Amino acid sequence: MRILFIDIDTLRADHVGCYGYKRNTTPVIDSVAKEGVVFDKYYCPNAPCLPSRASLVTGRYGIHNGIVGHGGTAADLRLQGEPRGFTDEASENNLFMQFRNAGFHTVSFSTFAERHSAWWFNAGFQECVNVGGRGKESAESVTPYVLDWLERNAEQDNWMLHVHYWDPHTPYRTPEDYENHFMDTPLPDAWITDEIFEEHLKHVGPHGANEINMWDDKTFPQWPKHPGKLSTTADAKHFIDLYDESVRYTDDNIGMLLDVLKRKGLYNDDLAIIITSDHGEDIGELGLYGEHGVADEHVCRIPMIIKWPGAQKGTVVKGFHDNVDLLPTIRELLGQTEENGYRYDGISYAKSLMDGTDCSRDHEILTQCAHVCQRSARFDHYIYIRTIHGGYHLFPEEMLFDLEKDPHQVHNIAEEHPELCAKGAKMILDWTDRMMKTGTSDVDPMWTVVQEGGPEHCRGELQNYMKRLEGTARAYGIEKLKEQYGEEK
Repeated sequence: MRILFIDIDTLRADHVGCYGYKRNTTPVIDSVAKEGVVFDKYYCPNAPCLPSRASLVTGRYGIHNGIVGHGGTAADLRLQGEPRGFTDEASENNLFMQFRNAGFHTVSFSTFAERHSAWWFNAGFQECVNVGGRGKESAESVTPYVLDWLERNAEQDNWMLHVHYWDPHTPYRTPEDYENHFMDTPLPDAWITDEIFEEHLKHVGPHGANEINMWDDKTFPQWPKHPGKLSTTADAKHFIDLYDESVRYTDDNIGMLLDVLKRKGLYNDDLAIIITSDHGEDIGELGLYGEHGVADEHVCRIPMIIKWPGAQKGTVVKGFHDNVDLLPTIRELLGQTEENGYRYDGISYAKSLMDGTDCSRDHEILTQCAHVCQRSARFDHYIYIRTIHGGYHLFPEEMLFDLEKDPHQVHNIAEEHPELCAKGAKMILDWTDRMMKTGTSDVDPMWTVVQEGGPEHCRGELQNYMKRLEGTARAYGIEKLKEQYGEEK
């Protein structure tokens, strides 16, 4: 058996063809989906990059493994402490070690560990190829190394190849000579009207239309396609085009890998393929562009597509799942059933893959503490978002969106539906209590982030940002920021 694990950064599910997107962004991924299982309501429970991969790899939510942010104490795995033996339990029981323990030769092509000083990510790999870009590299820097490895080793049995592509992550950076697939075609869902975009131009906070570069509108010569600001609805459309081009470019590179396997006669029923992402992206939602800094639907919903020997083909699983579920699923699929004393927060969905058994939850709890501090409850067709620290956005404490009627989260209906807000708040409270009772620490790392000065990406930015607002149409936000956040320490 051979396993290809495609790990795509910042791929929101609703821009993938097999999830219903009407643009041809992912023909290769869609071809794999026809031979496998698509998980429709799949989430990263801890956004964005570092917390998400920590939950994926450890099989534990951030409230248990300690990583919910991008800086400070909450950017490191919790130490195991006194029970630690010669090696620690997270390294011995992580996702990639499951393949190693099952006899697979494990290889990773990724710069993630270096980008975030997250060296625990490499545990279980026998080969690690780091092209040195720290996440700023494009697929053309990664794919040649993977192709070379496949040419030399693909015929060997029992390997697991982890391939990490960053391209849908900002800055959007397809090569200058890359074919333009979408610029001259309309958006499938042109929801950003002139009226909505006028509101976006008034947005106060990082990564709005006026500050694509988080806190300012700088551009960079090494990424000439990526704009510093958006001024019109046409600019907003162009920005979405750039994102879709990045997705298509990633898909093209995946196609190169599959072409080698097909040429060698290895693309068959014994080849397993896993395609997923760490998080999605807001592209206009909540007034944010090209960022994954909140705990909303578009940041936290991710694709999960699995082609597995003996599993169902062309099937869609509808219930709620999240990325901590993959580790116990892989354990079950690989026959790693022995008790190891390690607590996994996830629920195996191996039976969903093999025979369609429903292994889902009835809701999801989502956390973001890198750009803001939020916890959200995703249930029925609603998302309830509770903001503890808004990251210098002017978010209300409670937001509620009906995703069936309002898929892009334009209309906050929290005031009209206090009963649904109460339902979501209770889900968050019950989940938090349950997690704290079953963890090894009496500290919720979200509150560690708050007490250490707030999310990493907004520390030390408030005063300069308020100066930027002076004399602009958004100067109204200065007093609101002072009222909501006080004087920054």
